[in-house]
Amino acid sequence: MKALQYRTIGAPPEVVTVPDPEPGPGQVLLKVTAAGVCHSDIAVMSWPAEGFPYALPLTLGHEGVGTVAALGAGVTGVAEGDAVAVYGPWGCGTCAKCAQGKENYCLRADELGIHPPGLGRPGSMAEYLLVDDPRHLVPLAGLDPVAAVPLTDAGLTPYHAIKRSLPKLVPGSTAVVIGTGGLGHVAIQLLRALTSARVVALDVSEDKLRLAREVGAHEAVLSDAKAADAVRELTGGLGAEAVFDFVGAVPTVKTAGAVAAVEGDVTLVGIGGGSLPVGFGVLPFEVSVNAPYWGSRSELIEVLDLARSGAVSVHTETYSLDDAPLAYERLHEGKVDGRAVILPHG
Repeated sequence: MKALQYRTIGAPPEVVTVPDPEPGPGQVLLKVTAAGVCHSDIAVMSWPAEGFPYALPLTLGHEGVGTVAALGAGVTGVAEGDAVAVYGPWGCGTCAKCAQGKENYCLRADELGIHPPGLGRPGSMAEYLLVDDPRHLVPLAGLDPVAAVPLTDAGLTPYHAIKRSLPKLVPGSTAVVIGTGGLGHVAIQLLRALTSARVVALDVSEDKLRLAREVGAHEAVLSDAKAADAVRELTGGLGAEAVFDFVGAVPTVKTAGAVAAVEGDVTLVGIGGGSLPVGFGVLPFEVSVNAPYWGSRSELIEVLDLARSGAVSVHTETYSLDDAPLAYERLHEGKVDGRAVILPHG
């Protein structure tokens, strides 16, 4: 089968031919119908050789949907032909966090060498994907594969981040979204669907700000040195009850801290390398800063339900598997509006 692999440190990914996988006991083989392109993949491919955590070559893709092609011995709960989404942050399935469906916070994943598809084990940028356990599959139940696949990360990650702050996002409150690309433009929709907060979007690109307005942002502010002052002015000097930074770079993290209100939440989702100091007098009183990771399986089910209701959708552009390297180039150059999706069989 064809697969998109990262094969050499520092080199672009390549489309190659690899053996077709076969499901062993307890495993499920999917025929991939769509795979999402994510900035996290670019981050992985920018890591230096020293300390690179994964074995190469690595088939990319941690967002995947497909149809069940074959079942390993003993598999129950799914049948050949079922259309499913892949829950990506795999865990051990038995620790205290996994028992709650929070495999994104599995306590034994590192110890046991468990990795998500595309982030340590073969991912969805291929014609077929081997899934380790049927519990990591969620029925699409009528959702279009292209529309659904980004929701497994670009939908699930902001949903998980936002849920924690819902009690603070009451009428009259303000939520700030920094970075309105793949995850950020979904976050805006989630905030509009789940809260009464005024949503203020920040980005360095006018095209991204236009997208932010299209999907529901009440205000769109250029993310520059004056952004924090602009948000403070919009909030009467009080700041925002919740700030979600989907970039995570040093300048955006600084802005996130500067626009937080007293007792506000600052949630750092992006992996741009920034960090926010916490201490008395550094931030407004009782500001909470956290850095979540992905989301739980039950939250993925909730996100897909929101999509079926029409409350959230992802702006997508599609590519063939042969053109997948081009999709990563466009993403790296900031030319993708929303999310790029690879169609391995289309």
